[in-house]
Amino acid sequence: MAGSIAASAFFPGPPAPPAAPKTTLGERPDSLDVRGVAAKPATSSSAVRAARTRAHAAVPKVNGGKSALEHEPAASSSSSSAAAPKTFYNQLPDWSMLLAAITTIFLAAEKQWTLIDWKPKRPDMLVDTFGFGRIIHDGFMFRQNFSIRSYEIGADRTASIETLMNHLQETALNHVKGAGLLGDGFGSTPEMSKRNLFWVVSQMQAIVERYPCWGDTVEVNTWVGPHGKNGMRRDWHIRDSLTGHTVMKATSKWVMMNKLTRKLARIPDEVRTEIEPYFFEHAAIEDEDNRKLPKLPEHDRATSAKYVRTGLTPRWADLDINQHVNNVKYIGWILESAPMSILENHELAGMVLDYKRECGRDNVLESHTTVYTDCTNESGETTLHCEHLLRLESGPIIVKARTTWKPKGTKCQETLALSW
Repeated sequence: MAGSIAASAFFPGPPAPPAAPKTTLGERPDSLDVRGVAAKPATSSSAVRAARTRAHAAVPKVNGGKSALEHEPAASSSSSSAAAPKTFYNQLPDWSMLLAAITTIFLAAEKQWTLIDWKPKRPDMLVDTFGFGRIIHDGFMFRQNFSIRSYEIGADRTASIETLMNHLQETALNHVKGAGLLGDGFGSTPEMSKRNLFWVVSQMQAIVERYPCWGDTVEVNTWVGPHGKNGMRRDWHIRDSLTGHTVMKATSKWVMMNKLTRKLARIPDEVRTEIEPYFFEHAAIEDEDNRKLPKLPEHDRATSAKYVRTGLTPRWADLDINQHVNNVKYIGWILESAPMSILENHELAGMVLDYKRECGRDNVLESHTTVYTDCTNESGETTLHCEHLLRLESGPIIVKARTTWKPKGTKCQETLALSW
């Protein structure tokens, strides 16, 4: 009995004739409609069509596609041929695709508007946000911002002197590039590239008033001017972009070298014509340190310096595209021989570097440092200055230098940047 009932559920047979309604006195038969007229009993095919119509209306369409019930096989040939009854709901168009398209358009427009109307929370982020730099001051000066990164700070939680010197070098190259004068060399103009000439620094002086911290933004201004008959001068002024206080001032002197002969060369007239329109007569440091830089005695060269560091060799990463050691690397080598007590308790306040010759990748160098004590501070604090020599182990001098140091935590006098 149970098996037959289950089978009948999956394989319905022909519909049984309707049983006669049993009514009692005063009762209305179930087949009567609201008007009291006996309704025609529904056939199995019409009942199936009505059930399918109700189920089809109840199941929503997904992404404008067909409903799941539309894929079911027809119950009978008569039901498949008959059309579903038309109602108000199943004649409405499918608006889902149109609504999805409109939503996508509005979201894209909102995103673009957000980018256009973007306003940073910090005022210092408004200036040169992407750090590309720009020509200012009637074309005579170049300005670029740098954000101090976490990998640019040292043990003192401030930017290192090498970080600041790299900012100087970067702005110098970008100035040449922004002016449209960059050839295929390291800072060479097109006329210099034709003649295998490139710039080399002969002297550098820097005065540091404060060291920026991680997350600070510094503004670097640089410009060029003439120096003698065959040289060029480049100056920098670094300041805090938020407060305007001076961070560092620097000046440098440059000469030309022939890439093939590795000898100094005069400035050709064609090159002078290229660069003279950008010359700006203004000095970042007025009181240049013209004192004679140190010279070790010839007879006692190895023992004259109090601190010596030997075995310094260039790495491949220390070379620039002109195949000689980058001038910033020399500063790190000079400080290699400085005593640790100075590095721990003092900070570099100023330096003068005199570059004598270039250094190649196969050279081995040694660094010499002599420490002197000065009591010139008005508050009685002891200040130091050191004299340095960086030379090849075979004897020739690469760089002479003098550095001045102040105790850590010393507050220097606030210097506001010039208004350009």
